[in-house]
This record gives sequence, structure tokens and C-alpha cells, in this order.
Amino acid sequence: MKFDEVIGQEEAKERLMQLVKEGRLPHALMLCGPMGSGKMALAMAFASTLLGDSPMLRKWEHPDLYFSYPVIKPKDTSAEHKMESDDFSKEWHEMLLQGPYFTMDQWLNYMNATSQQAQIGVGESDSLLHKMSLKSSQGGYKICIMWLPERMNGECANKLLKLLEEPPLQTLFLMVCEEPEMLIETIRSRVQRIDIKRISDEAIEAALVERRGLGEEMAQRIAHLANGSWLKAIEELDADNENRQFLDMFIQVMRYSYARDVRGMKAWTDTVANFGREKEKRMLSYFSHMVRENFMYNFHQPELIYMTQEEENFSHKFACFINEANVEEISEVLQKAQRDIGQNANGKIVFFDLALKLTVLLMRK
Repeated sequence: MKFDEVIGQEEAKERLMQLVKEGRLPHALMLCGPMGSGKMALAMAFASTLLGDSPMLRKWEHPDLYFSYPVIKPKDTSAEHKMESDDFSKEWHEMLLQGPYFTMDQWLNYMNATSQQAQIGVGESDSLLHKMSLKSSQGGYKICIMWLPERMNGECANKLLKLLEEPPLQTLFLMVCEEPEMLIETIRSRVQRIDIKRISDEAIEAALVERRGLGEEMAQRIAHLANGSWLKAIEELDADNENRQFLDMFIQVMRYSYARDVRGMKAWTDTVANFGREKEKRMLSYFSHMVRENFMYNFHQPELIYMTQEEENFSHKFACFINEANVEEISEVLQKAQRDIGQNANGKIVFFDLALKLTVLLMRK
């Protein structure tokens, strides 16, 4: 994979190569940025460059390149089994061959996960200690690309810290991170952080025209809606994307709550509580996005609004119910619900409580 396959991010590409040219490449880099900005694509392209763009990289099976990523507990394993990335190596490589832009939900699907939350456990740190201590087979760098290191549990993080403090010669950790604040401070202090910005609208528009064959007008519209995320742009091309289901759930709960329809709220709760925790968190994130967009809709400035036509059709009449009197509190209850779901709270309780709180907040003018 080459840098020209990465959409946009010219500044980040130049900075990475400058580190190599000046001989200032650290033993650990952390690429931080929002989902869909191309962090993983940058890491894979950079690794390919350092390893010489070997033919072995076409299937991402180079002996000096390792991947570390969150996994679930494999089926039919003993209670003593310590999860590690190699448990799902086949599925991981299948996903990588589809391209470097993907989501946690896609990865969970590859693992056939249901309600499990993927994490990086102590078994992974033990595996990395062994792998990174091996001699390079090609006489160059040994590279580990770690996707979403913020999903490490405490025991794993503490063991990995020792490896970062005393790294073997010519080893490089490339961490691809979305929530760096969730990493322990001692790890953050031992890596060089590079912040990856959202992809420019122009770069997304060009990629949609060149790679997807879209007309310029349609590409421009989708690039604006994507708001810097290639994944969001691809979603917009999917006629059955998940956000359409989330819009339906958003419309339902707002209508039931406004009408104080307890039976409707209960039925809605039963439905969304069966989504699985990762999907529930994404839905709540989408709800927060819609609250923000409906609040902005009231200012009648189209350039500040990022909604599809379907979303805007609903918001035309609904936006007035999201106003200065309630927007902050509605945002807070959605954020709290997302935190509670992430901490394994009972989904039915969380979502019914959310619907009840909305009955009060939507009445505020």
C-alpha cells in the first residue's frame, strides 16, 4: 500500500516522511483522530514504506509486521484462555484485504460477535513481548500496528508500558487511536502523538469522482454530508445504511416522548435494547448528532447543517422543539446514556429512563 492510496491527509503524510528523512523516527507513534479520517490507512501506508513495499504486504503477511487489535473471547475456549489478536488473525486479514477504512462494527461482524465488547487483554501484551523481541527477518524494522489501543484493559496496559519503556532495537509501534484520553497517562507520555484532522471536503469529493465514478454535483453533496469522514461518505452511498434505521428510532422516541405515550416508549425500549452494546452506543451518538443539527437548523444557515434530505424533512417541523432552553440538557442525558451502556448497564432501564426524561425536556421553550 502506498501513500497515494490514502485519501487526503497530505500534511500528515509529509510529517511522517520528514521524521524518516531527518532520522528522528521514535519507537512509538500514536496517530489520533476521528473515525473515518484515514488513520489506519496512514499507518499501513507508512509501514509499507518502511518495510520496502514488499510483495508480502499485498496480503499483509510480512514477517516483520504485526497487528494488534481488540477481540472478543473465542467460542469453545476455556476460562483460562487469555485472548489475543491471533485468535482472529484469519478474520482480521480478510477484513484488511477489503481496504484500510473500516469500523468497529464491521470488525465485530467479522468475528461474529453478538453483544460482546471487544478489548485488548493481557494475553495480547504477553504475545507482543515475545514477537517484538524476535530478530527482524529482513534486517530492518519490526513494526506493530495497534488499532484502538484505548481498548486495552489495565493489566495489558501496564505490561505494554514496560515494552515501551525499554523497546528492542529497530522496533516501531504505530498506534491508531480515537479516544487517547482513555489511555493511561504513562503510555501517552511515552509515544509521539500526531493529530490527524478530518479529511478535506475537496479530497473526499475527488475520491468519490475518481474511485466511485460519481458526478461532481453528487460528489460535492456527499462530501459535505461526510464532514471529513470517508466512512461516512461510503455510508451515504449505501441505500440501506444503518443511519436510516437510527433516524427511524430517533423519530419514534421523540414522538412517543412528546405525546407521553408510555406504551409506545416501552415498545421502543424493547426494540433498541436488543441492538447489542456497540450498536446502541453508535445509535446514541447519532441521536446526539441529530440534536445538534436540529438546534443549528433553527438558525437557517445551510452551510452549518450536515443532514441528509430524509433527516431534513423530519427536522423541518421538529427543530423548533430543540432550543436554547433544553439543548444542553438533552445532550447531557444522551451522553450519560452512552456512558451507562458502555459500562454494561441494563439497556432497557437506560433507554426507558432516557425516553421519560425527554417527555419533560421536549416541553421546554
